[in-house]
Amino acid sequence: MKKVKILTITLVSVLIALVAIFGIYMPIQNRMENKVKEYSYSMDLKGAREVILNVAEESEETENEETVNDEETETENEETEQVDEETENEETEQVDEETENDEETENDEEINNEENYKKSKKIIENRLKKLNVDNYTIKLDEQTGKIVIEIPENDNTDNIISNIVTIGKFEIIDTDTEEVLMDNDDIKLVNVMYGSNSSGTTSSGTTVYLNIEFTKDGANKLEDISNTYLKADEEAENTEETDQTDEEQTENTEETEQADEETDETKEKTITMKIDDETIMSTSFDEPITTGKLQLSVGNSSTDKKTLNSYIEQASNMATILNTGSIPVKYEVEGNQYILSDITKDNLKIVKWIIAGVAVIALIILVLRFKFNGALSAISYIGLISLFLILIRYANVVLSLEGIVGIILIMILNYIFTNILLSKLNNKTEKETVNNIIKETYKEFAIKIVPILIAVITFCFIKWAPISSFGMVAFWGIVVIAIYNLVITNNLLKINASK
Repeated sequence: MKKVKILTITLVSVLIALVAIFGIYMPIQNRMENKVKEYSYSMDLKGAREVILNVAEESEETENEETVNDEETETENEETEQVDEETENEETEQVDEETENDEETENDEEINNEENYKKSKKIIENRLKKLNVDNYTIKLDEQTGKIVIEIPENDNTDNIISNIVTIGKFEIIDTDTEEVLMDNDDIKLVNVMYGSNSSGTTSSGTTVYLNIEFTKDGANKLEDISNTYLKADEEAENTEETDQTDEEQTENTEETEQADEETDETKEKTITMKIDDETIMSTSFDEPITTGKLQLSVGNSSTDKKTLNSYIEQASNMATILNTGSIPVKYEVEGNQYILSDITKDNLKIVKWIIAGVAVIALIILVLRFKFNGALSAISYIGLISLFLILIRYANVVLSLEGIVGIILIMILNYIFTNILLSKLNNKTEKETVNNIIKETYKEFAIKIVPILIAVITFCFIKWAPISSFGMVAFWGIVVIAIYNLVITNNLLKINASK
């Protein structure tokens, strides 16, 4: 029975090792696909997407128009040299155009300055953080405003780039006069909400909402606007009166004109909501809004999961843009390319084989030194490291060079723990029991590893990717060492000792 237990634990350890090394392959659409998750690598190992943002040169079109106008003016001047008055008028128009162009240049200089460049960089950084991009680099040329960003390459990279270059100018304007009633400064918080539309026993699905919460001043503005732009309650009555007036047109023209004036006066006033000068909606209000919140539906009600996810993504992107504010400088993407890492896959394979080779030599020494107990511990060690490598994949740990160092550290710590435990078991006296020796070893090891554990937990909360990667790898490694050895290694040694 004891041999069966040892054999079972050994087979389980070997199976875990095979899964960690080779994976689990299943047929998917006439091909074999590995169902075990791949490692997540950081930019220093996998490469990155480099995005170059330059300040948009809006004045180029103006300069081109000036050149064309100048050429046309010169041609006209040559053809109309005999008419002095026309020439003077054309010169006057040219002076006016140059004056307007100078004003445009001055306005560009007021916007495109170092302060706005820094503000734009900060807004882009905030958007990257809200989009859960922790592993990135961003550099700003304070003289030209040029921004160079490096972010990890994945399925969401293009969406991230689209969000960081969007200006995010929010406006509520009067539809008729185009007067700006509210803007970004009035927004306090934007989030995504969900609601189920149902009537009786039937349901039309779930609706995704963009919930805009305004500041105190913004809430007061919204209440005033909703009072001013209310839907006309007597709309139907006005229509009937107009119809009656139309019937009496033939009898009295003056009465018809008065009715038309009254209809114009009762015309419904509406507001238009815009983001980056694109109309989101035009509406009036059913009743005054006193909550200081505005809810906008994104898409239509749906029961399809894929459709709802797309609506949620749209709403989340819009919330990210509005929460981080409007970028003061307009940028355009000059470069968007994938930059390969200096460390290739072949380099990583070499490192893996070197680590594996050193580990095998160390385990052979363990077997030669402690015989059967050493062999059992070696089997357990292989299972522990394999389980650890699988765990960091599903814990979404991003592996960097420092993370690989963390893996090596865990391998060393577990080897030290195993050596200490086997040495004590090998030198135990008749009065000592296996259980007591294991407990003492655990206490000693725990006291020594506590400072490392505290440092590792601290590293996990540091946003710098290399340190965070090391911390997360080491944290999960220590957890696995504590639990796996308690459940597997110790039981193997107890079973062997009781033979």
